[in-house]
Amino acid sequence: MRHFTKPDDEDIRFFRDIAGDKNVISGGDDIEPYSHDETEDYRFAPDVVVKPSDTAQVCAVMKRCFERGIAVTPRGGGTGLSGGALCVFGGVCLSFERMNKILDIDTKNFMATVQPGVVVETLHNEVEALGLFYPPDPASKGSCTLGGNIAECAGGARAMKYGTTKDYVLAVEAVLPDGRPFRAGAKTLKNATGYNLVQLLIGSEGTLAAVTEATVKLIPAPLVRRTLLAPFDSLETAAAALNELFLKRVSPCAVEFMEKEAIKSAERMLERSFPYSDSEALLLIELDGSDADAVNADVEKAGGILLEEGALDALVAEAGHRQNEMWDMRRAVGEAVKKISVYKEEDTVVPRAALPALMRSIKSIADRHGFTAICYGHAGDGNIHANIIKGDMDELRWRRDLPALIADIHRAVVGLDGTISGEHGIGFSQKEFMPIAVSQTALEIMISVKRAFDPKGILNPGKIFPDAPGEGTSHSGGGQ
Repeated sequence: MRHFTKPDDEDIRFFRDIAGDKNVISGGDDIEPYSHDETEDYRFAPDVVVKPSDTAQVCAVMKRCFERGIAVTPRGGGTGLSGGALCVFGGVCLSFERMNKILDIDTKNFMATVQPGVVVETLHNEVEALGLFYPPDPASKGSCTLGGNIAECAGGARAMKYGTTKDYVLAVEAVLPDGRPFRAGAKTLKNATGYNLVQLLIGSEGTLAAVTEATVKLIPAPLVRRTLLAPFDSLETAAAALNELFLKRVSPCAVEFMEKEAIKSAERMLERSFPYSDSEALLLIELDGSDADAVNADVEKAGGILLEEGALDALVAEAGHRQNEMWDMRRAVGEAVKKISVYKEEDTVVPRAALPALMRSIKSIADRHGFTAICYGHAGDGNIHANIIKGDMDELRWRRDLPALIADIHRAVVGLDGTISGEHGIGFSQKEFMPIAVSQTALEIMISVKRAFDPKGILNPGKIFPDAPGEGTSHSGGGQ
């Protein structure tokens, strides 16, 4: 078992002196929201929550924890889906909720400098009011934060055209586990000055350093967007039709996939109907640009292609409120499916042309193991979320048979030249499956990088890497 020092009364007094009494929680019901994120039903309570207001306070807290051997888990909006913000060894939950300022929007150079606690949708709204655009748009954009997005390299529906978080972060300020601050990157579009530490931190899941500030690239906001809904009578037909769009030179900014049970779940949760919800599968497609005639022509072309490839219809939503209704439904799907029962979510991603094979594999493997899988996700970039539903299955069988099912899905994904996480990260929930996707040599390199940044292993321990023998969680906060 790994062992970390439990914060004592003297540590808590130190944290209160640094951050202020009201910004330190050391017990009671107020600590419960910090014991979980949005990952399944895991619960691990921190010993203390500290809410710093600036980089200097982060440095002081980290230095103290490093000297004392106290585990530290950085936390953004708590919307993660791989257990990245779980305090699996207790210790300090370092919450960035107070560091939530947009420090600068540079309209001359198309950049914004933000603190890690800024909610993504807040940044969207602020820059779009100035005619600018920050494209990454996770489904949880109304509550997830820039710091969490950087930790997980978040994507979202528009990733197929615009890329993910890694394509927009130019520079960061961060704090090492021993409390030393440093800056990496630059406020330039080109930078070939030494190792790219910015890209190393993006997607590192808060295991290397705590990001306290970021400068992100902005682009001109598209002036026109159109949304197209296409129902299909099979999952595979929908997946195959998407490839034809690209072959015939239609370039949507987003293509989302939902199967029938996912749509029905969203209808039940939102208590309103969705067009073609009885279809076996839906593609929700968005096209955008600066010229209305060009976008409308692409919409018409896309509709024709989809009908030729087996779509039952091609419904265009031009009005803003109709577009928003369709996207509200898509963004509700994840939460709605999770309300069905206990579940396990797999963040599968394959080359886009392999989507039909991925769909066949997920359904076939789930059936073979006697489980139910509900799928939805970002079809445009090959990223499908497969939710394994427990339903009325007895607890013993769920715990006993689920790991083999997940391993088979991961092996099938890797066999299609894909990998086991597209945007949710590995975190706590997927770490034991890392050897399926990553070679032993690559794992050893990653672990050596972790040790270089964090020689005592105090920062977000218990994430990404499989447990070594006898190195499981030692905190009594429990788990799934």
